[in-house]
Amino acid sequence: MGKALFITGTGTDVGKTFVTALIVKRLRDAGLDAGYYKAAISGAEKAEDGSLYAGDAMYVKEIAELSESQEELVSYVYEAAVSPHLAAELNNDPIDFDVVERDFHRALAAHDFITMEGSGGIICPLRWDAKQHVILDDLVHRLKLGALIVADAGLGTINAAVLTVEHLRSRGIPVRGIILNHFHPGDIMEEDNLTMIEEITGVKVVATVQSGDEALDMDAETLAALYE
Repeated sequence: MGKALFITGTGTDVGKTFVTALIVKRLRDAGLDAGYYKAAISGAEKAEDGSLYAGDAMYVKEIAELSESQEELVSYVYEAAVSPHLAAELNNDPIDFDVVERDFHRALAAHDFITMEGSGGIICPLRWDAKQHVILDDLVHRLKLGALIVADAGLGTINAAVLTVEHLRSRGIPVRGIILNHFHPGDIMEEDNLTMIEEITGVKVVATVQSGDEALDMDAETLAALYE
């Protein structure tokens, strides 16, 4: 059975999928058996044959050169570009968390390291109906995962990163580290953001990523140590 790490963001569009792809690629480039899994994707594009294209998962597949099919990488794919709980309601296809847990453990059995990507921020609703109320952090807690946070390096990130760390801690979810995306080395504000996030939370910024990076500037052994 492999080890796993959950990737969450401080919000939508912070570059979580881009960074996740670099993480999986870094492990694989180091010769480690690394895979990927995501419970649900909304906002999928419809192909000419009517099937839905799970862009996030397929991007990671391409960058990290994974062999799995879309169906093996993600359990639920929705067309509507809204929160998964609403997309599921619109599609009359609610997430079954027994299915998600089964698919996650199947991926975990197939690889030494599984990087599980979340949807949006950590308080993203996955299911909200008469039968169940499930937030993303409920799923992370159920799967007993530690979390790595992806945050934008720019203005406002101190507040977003600190709140995300504190929420994860309140749920008893271990915080393994933070990666700042869209980082500009030497930028006085972004360098200070990094320092303040570390000082306020006590969580280390384990890497920074610049727009267009093709590799994660992080030692593979250090990265692998974040997985449990």
